[in-house]
Amino acid sequence: MTRTSNRTYWAAGTAVLLALLFAVAATVASASGGDGDGSRTSARAPGLYSPDAGFARDMAVHHQQAVEMSFIVRDRTKDEPVRGLAYDIANTQANQRGMLLGWLDLWGLPKVVADEPPMSWMGTAGQHGGHGTAGQGTAGHDVSGHDMPGHDMGGAAAKPGALMPGMATKEELAQLGAAEGRDAEVLYLQLMTDHHKGGVAMAQGCAQQCETPAERALAQGMVEAQQSELTLMADMLKQRGAAPRG
Repeated sequence: MTRTSNRTYWAAGTAVLLALLFAVAATVASASGGDGDGSRTSARAPGLYSPDAGFARDMAVHHQQAVEMSFIVRDRTKDEPVRGLAYDIANTQANQRGMLLGWLDLWGLPKVVADEPPMSWMGTAGQHGGHGTAGQGTAGHDVSGHDMPGHDMGGAAAKPGALMPGMATKEELAQLGAAEGRDAEVLYLQLMTDHHKGGVAMAQGCAQQCETPAERALAQGMVEAQQSELTLMADMLKQRGAAPRG
């Protein structure tokens, strides 16, 4: 790995670590009594269709696939740089996923909402109640989250067969599981590049729209770390005579 790659990799890891430490501390503080003003977090919990809750649900699913792809490639190659990157992505995103699901538990909100399209929260700023009783929307708006004016997917679109932007299809996961050596390395780096681009867009949405300070901080940490990893993965692909897709 080049010196530039080492610096990029170190920066990515540092950004993730700082975000994780901040989120853990904030979660503990929230669980023990709120923001220090004497109010309980449960009294100001995000609503069911708020950006805070939507991001937690969607990013938990998005992260789960990144963990899955990382475990797949660790069994398909002996290349230490790729295996090391895969290990760090799996470990980091599994920890972040646990935080996101933990917040949903803390807020008393479900981890799955059957009538909520993926990433629909990215177009809901000001349309659903951000905080307050779960499920209560702003007056004059449909609390079910269906087809309201201005309700969109944040300007991103998933490719056919993928649940959310950046996510791999079942066919691509099967292709990764069947590849070996350099082919597995290149495909993993390409798939994870796409995955990170989708994740960055979603995290930027939360950093702009979420009202929970700890969640905004975690989302911003995701943006910075994954952007650094995108640079690293582009360099790793170049070293293998390949390039990101699209």
